[in-house]
Amino acid sequence: MPAADYHQRIKDWPEDERPRERLLQYGEASLSDAQLLAIVLRTGDHASGATALDLARRLLSAFGGDLGALSAASVKELCAVSGVGMAKACEVKAALELGRRLVARQQGPLVQFRSSREVANYYMPLLADKKREQFQVVLLDRKNRVLRDVVVSQGSLTASIVHPREVFNPAIRDAAAAVICIHNHPSGDPSPSREDRALTARLVAAGPGCWASRCSTISSSAGAPT
Repeated sequence: MPAADYHQRIKDWPEDERPRERLLQYGEASLSDAQLLAIVLRTGDHASGATALDLARRLLSAFGGDLGALSAASVKELCAVSGVGMAKACEVKAALELGRRLVARQQGPLVQFRSSREVANYYMPLLADKKREQFQVVLLDRKNRVLRDVVVSQGSLTASIVHPREVFNPAIRDAAAAVICIHNHPSGDPSPSREDRALTARLVAAGPGCWASRCSTISSSAGAPT
């Protein structure tokens, strides 16, 4: 059988070459990263005649074929790839975020923490690829089960500005019994900085008495937590 002309419309390809049909026939594990991404993109770029698979390959190539780098890219960075507009960039971000959350939540829908190591293992996949420092607060019930988590601040590569009221307001609104504060280190060095220690002290001092002894910060990055 002659190879499919990948500059044709995908619906004109032989059925066993089309990403969706291949998924249905052989399962999602049989598809390459580009083919899976093409299904997410759904359509190509009419202006250039590129198919969805062409766009998928462009996206992967732009980020060195690294899904982690693709996941960490901003919408603006995705839109810089020829043929990728705002809608497609949002589709890609949403699909990759679902995958990231699945990895982080394999413990089950009701997450309960018993140690800082468990907190780090849960949130590291969510934060490891972030290019900017992100600070979030995890709200817990009396059994240390997660009620929800809230992004409090997204900073530059070197700093994230956090005010205590932004940390404790969600906890008060949701009647949380305890909070855990988490942030990433885009530099890859998980060692607490002087600013990290000062922020921890400020949060403990500002927190209600019932939380003060339980408020901690877990610095997570691609390396080991501290």
